[in-house]
Formats: sequence, structure tokens, C-alpha cells
Amino acid sequence: MPHPLHQEKHFTSSESVRDVVIGMADGLTVPFALAAGLSGAVTSTNLVVIAGAAEIAAGSIAMGLGGYLAARTDREHYASERAREFREIEEMPEDEEKEVAGVFRKYGMNHDQIAPVVAAIRSDPGRWVDFMMRFELGLEAPDPGRAVKSALTIGLSYVAGGLIPLLPYVSAHTVSAGLRVSALVTLLALFVFGAIKGRLTGIHPLRGGAQTALIGGFAAAVAFGLARWIS
Repeated sequence: MPHPLHQEKHFTSSESVRDVVIGMADGLTVPFALAAGLSGAVTSTNLVVIAGAAEIAAGSIAMGLGGYLAARTDREHYASERAREFREIEEMPEDEEKEVAGVFRKYGMNHDQIAPVVAAIRSDPGRWVDFMMRFELGLEAPDPGRAVKSALTIGLSYVAGGLIPLLPYVSAHTVSAGLRVSALVTLLALFVFGAIKGRLTGIHPLRGGAQTALIGGFAAAVAFGLARWIS
């Protein structure tokens, strides 16, 4: 009886999750802190909503731009290191060959086992450089469209997160009532967000939710305290 093929399930979208975490976490905490700070200085919920919306717009653009520049920097760094490796295999092939052998030696392989593998890798310059990039420098080829994807993911996540603490003020009759609901909703959103993130990354949802709510809640509380102190 044939055995079913073994299938391994690995999470492969860590970069996208990281971008969502960055955007959502900041979106939940910064607009909340701003709205909470304004709650102690103004009496109109409309002013809180307008100021919060302006902050979400500016914050999402700034965060998205930061993600774009970071991804572009990673891509440029990879291209620079790859060009350097090509120069090194042309100018000092013996030294580079020793580095390849050193990688396999770490896995307990002897000279007789290593020699044919090194010869095979050295026969193809492109494959040789790819090997050095991954196993010597620990660098993976970045996605060419990563910069735009990162910018959009972070920016949209910031907007989604920022609307959560701001929406209670839209329907609240008083600023203080909006603040109470906003604080409760923000804390709940942090827990749910952390639980979902934990499930995606292999952490128990309750643990992930509790960690995110605790850390995000603390950050929001500090930001709230500073905003109220300044106002």
C-alpha cells in the first residue's frame, strides 16, 4: 500500500506579517494617544475625529514611505554584495573555494566528500555566487516588488488600526464617553490582533493575544500619559 507523500507546512509570509504588525500596532496606539490627549483639552468630538483622521492620513503615508525605503535599501544592499561576490570569485577564486569547503566542513564532511561538491559549485559562477550569498552572508534574494508591497501593507494596516480607536468618537455624545469606549475597543483589538498573529506564526492564540494586548496597551498608556501631560 503506497504511503501518502509527507507534506510539511511552514509559514512563509513572515515579511508580510511583520509589515502588518508594524502598521497595525502603530495605528492602534498613536491615534488612540492623540485622541485621548485631545479628550482632556477639547469638548467637541468633531475636533477629535478631524485631528485623528489627519494624523491617520499623515501617519500612514510616513509609515508606508519608511517601509518602502527600508525594502529598497535591502534590495540595494543585496545587489551590492552580489556584485562584490562576483568580483571575489574572479579575483581570488582559491580563497572563495576554501570558504565553500569551510561551509561543508561545519557539517562534518571530510575532504573527499567536499571536493566533488565544491567542484560542481565552482563550475557555474552564478550558482557559486548564489551559494556564497546564502551560506556565507546569510542573504536571500529579495522580492523585486517588495518595496511597493511593504509600503502598501504598512500604510493600509496603519489606516485600519487607526480607525479602531477613532470610530467611537464619531458616535459618542461626549468626549469622555468616546474616550472610555475607545480605550476598551483598542485593548480588545490589540488582543484579537495578537491572537491572529500568534495563530499565523505558530504561537498559541491566547498567549499571542495577551502579549500584544499587554505590550500595545502599555505603549498606548505611555503615549496617552505624555499626550495628556503636554495638553
